[in-house]
Amino acid sequence: MVLLVLAAFMLLSAGISYANNVDSSYSPLVMSSLLTLLIGCFPLIFVPRSDRISQKEGYCIVVGAWVVASIVGMFPYLMWGGEFSLINAWFESVSGFTTTGASILNNVEGLPRGLQFWRMSTCWIGGIGVVMFALVILPSIGKSKMMLSHFELSSLAKDNFNLYRTPTIVRIVLSVYIGMTVVTTLLLKLCGMSWFDSVCHAMSACGTCGFGTKNLSIAWFDSAWIEIVLMVAMATSGIHFGLIFATLTRQKNNIFRSEITRTYFSIIGIAALLIAVSLWFGDIYPTLFESLRKALFHTVSLITTSGFATADCNTWTSFAVLILIFCSIVCACAGSTSGGLKMDRLLLAVKMLRNRLSSQQHPNAIIRTKIDGVPQDKEMLNGVMVYIVAYMMLILIGVFINTLFGADMMTGFSSSVACVSNVGPGFGEVGTMDNYSHMPTVIKANLTMLMLFGRLEIFGLIQLFFIRWWR
Repeated sequence: MVLLVLAAFMLLSAGISYANNVDSSYSPLVMSSLLTLLIGCFPLIFVPRSDRISQKEGYCIVVGAWVVASIVGMFPYLMWGGEFSLINAWFESVSGFTTTGASILNNVEGLPRGLQFWRMSTCWIGGIGVVMFALVILPSIGKSKMMLSHFELSSLAKDNFNLYRTPTIVRIVLSVYIGMTVVTTLLLKLCGMSWFDSVCHAMSACGTCGFGTKNLSIAWFDSAWIEIVLMVAMATSGIHFGLIFATLTRQKNNIFRSEITRTYFSIIGIAALLIAVSLWFGDIYPTLFESLRKALFHTVSLITTSGFATADCNTWTSFAVLILIFCSIVCACAGSTSGGLKMDRLLLAVKMLRNRLSSQQHPNAIIRTKIDGVPQDKEMLNGVMVYIVAYMMLILIGVFINTLFGADMMTGFSSSVACVSNVGPGFGEVGTMDNYSHMPTVIKANLTMLMLFGRLEIFGLIQLFFIRWWR
């Protein structure tokens, strides 16, 4: 079913190519669409249907859908050629579907429009999740839908969906997602973008990916209004979609009452202000306003894992870079299209640390960790701490492999963080105005694995590597 969705988007991309005087991507997209359709139809015809799936099968379907989507996503790139060698096509496809936004392209503007639209389609589909997208677009598959959506949504993301059944959750997520994309497209058009650029950047911003149609990213447009629209779109896409829906329908559990959302916006404001002051005092920009404009855009871009750029952050102060790395690790809220550690886990970890200190001062006191006044159970809290440890270990493993095969420390560390968190741009040789094309094949392969681990929240993918789990 996921393959059929991808085939439809490939055909739509071919339509874009046809509308642009049948550019060079038309044949690769049509052939890729037919091949993907054939592969997708084969199991539908020959594999018996089952309404019940086990927990292990659920994991395999979700993880398999992401991996297979990334594989077939390579087809248009490989058939078109250009800069897309086998490893480069794999890197670009995985980067799109995981909404990382890292790229191997030196000349984005040299891509035909059909292929550019397919590139944006991968990040838009990946933003909502390939399995979630298939569940809502295609006919119901019975009880399997509940099982698959359970694995697609993390436990933290489910908190604001407790009042709804699974089909309703899927519809809410897609409705909010499409609505934000349409509104962002119209606003970008009003700000002076062409229709094609507006649609592409809206898809990328709402998917928190950061793919663009220009080599200089958003700096090419040099428009404060475009930056404002994109900042609003990125920041909104970093909020739990259930809270956005609740706010629009005037329910009590809305954005303004959420402790996590308040923390999210507070960190954005504080980080942007500190970076702006650092840039101003460091004489990077002549005025405080210009410093604040650059700082706010890049703070929102990195904390939401979007990765759009209006400046070369490698020229910024070390203090500013350090704060941006912190934003790249923490990232936005669970239940959004962003990746990363998630603001929810950071807030819980801080509260657990505070409660630990309080319990040492008052040994007989019963202290519960709460979010929005709701006590969190021990299993959830243990899961948060285990995930944080696993997350940091994964980053360190990535740094070890990157530096082992030739990357300098800043490049190796920041690229590992950027790929595990699905942020995209890092620092050093993979900065906001650079790309990953010069990286060795081994490092590119390593980074794509980090992207998948990060997008599937580590444990979804790591289960497949334990043989005992299959028995």
